[in-house]
Amino acid sequence: MSRFYYEICEWAIGPFFVCGRTMRSLPEALEELIRQPVEMLGYELVGIELTDQGHGKLLRIYIDKEGGIVVNDCSSVSHQVSGVLEVEDPIRGNYFLEVSSPGVDRPLFYIEHYQKFCGKKVKIKMASPFNGRRKFTGQLVAVEGEIILLEEDGTDYEIPFNLIDSARLVVEF
Repeated sequence: MSRFYYEICEWAIGPFFVCGRTMRSLPEALEELIRQPVEMLGYELVGIELTDQGHGKLLRIYIDKEGGIVVNDCSSVSHQVSGVLEVEDPIRGNYFLEVSSPGVDRPLFYIEHYQKFCGKKVKIKMASPFNGRRKFTGQLVAVEGEIILLEEDGTDYEIPFNLIDSARLVVEF
């Protein structure tokens, strides 16, 4: 579990335990706090990540819209979200805010993302070993409930969604 960080955070609703680095393990209150200004500006909140960066934390927000994202989009979202985070102060200590497009190697945060990109090649990193491995790269075949079906080199894997630490599309040219 050395890849995880653990932190006790105190919010208005009381203390709770944060484990892991992906959107699924962040408090829903932080996601909703960020989602509102992002969507009010007309963008899709693709996902967020909160990671330790040595001298503080990095809060990375991925946004998207029809036609793609440009620097001014990131700047607008950064300005609005910064104001909300300053007032609400949900992250204890120093942190850096980064707003980004998901890029061509788009991260997959939600089960709906896996459904949307069936047929694409993905790279999955597991939170802990699964079938003796932590990394899988293959074709996203289907999603059945909370199970991700992945075909890698002729072998099919049924990967539980809740065991995935992170996943990204693989760029194919």
